[in-house]
Amino acid sequence: MVSQQINDDGSPARRTAANAISEDVILDAAAKLMATIGIRRTTMADVARAAEVSRATLYRRFPNVTALAAQVTTREFQRVAAAARLDISGPDLPSRDALIDALVHLVREARRHPLLQRIIELDPEFLTPYLIQRGGRTSHGQLTDLTALITVAQGYGQIRAGTPSRMAATVLQMAWSFALTGPVFVTDDHGDPDTEMLDAELTDLLERYLRP
Repeated sequence: MVSQQINDDGSPARRTAANAISEDVILDAAAKLMATIGIRRTTMADVARAAEVSRATLYRRFPNVTALAAQVTTREFQRVAAAARLDISGPDLPSRDALIDALVHLVREARRHPLLQRIIELDPEFLTPYLIQRGGRTSHGQLTDLTALITVAQGYGQIRAGTPSRMAATVLQMAWSFALTGPVFVTDDHGDPDTEMLDAELTDLLERYLRP
């Protein structure tokens, strides 16, 4: 006897061939769930239902919720970073001000991203390994990009002398502290994160650190 997956309303669930499912469909469904109810409360069954795929299809792509969450967060923060990325191959080389503006934009968008906000609120332990044990793909990619930008900007006197990779690591530490812990310490009269002050202080800090 062949079993049939049933929707919550009792109707037969729609099945789609595993190889016909775009990974983005699954990640979109997972991101929406995780930004709503958190990572720990999200199950593989929830994601399969939201993405309208079978659990078997989902498990062929991802072994568990942790692996799925890692892929979701990587994609979301790569999207944020892409919006702030500077071009170092074009004719107009980025100035120090442009680099700082891009970094502040990246931090501001990450800080108010609904998924990061929900992780901090409900599942902060998800971030712990990436902050004190190992870097993830997102942070490694950012470190590579920053190192390249600093190297280029040093070449025409926009940034002070120093080892680019070390300076990039320091800048990244500043940036993530303003994204994760800044809202705790810098608040307005109502106790909400003071975004304008955070942006201004990070801008000043980066300017003082990077200028020749």
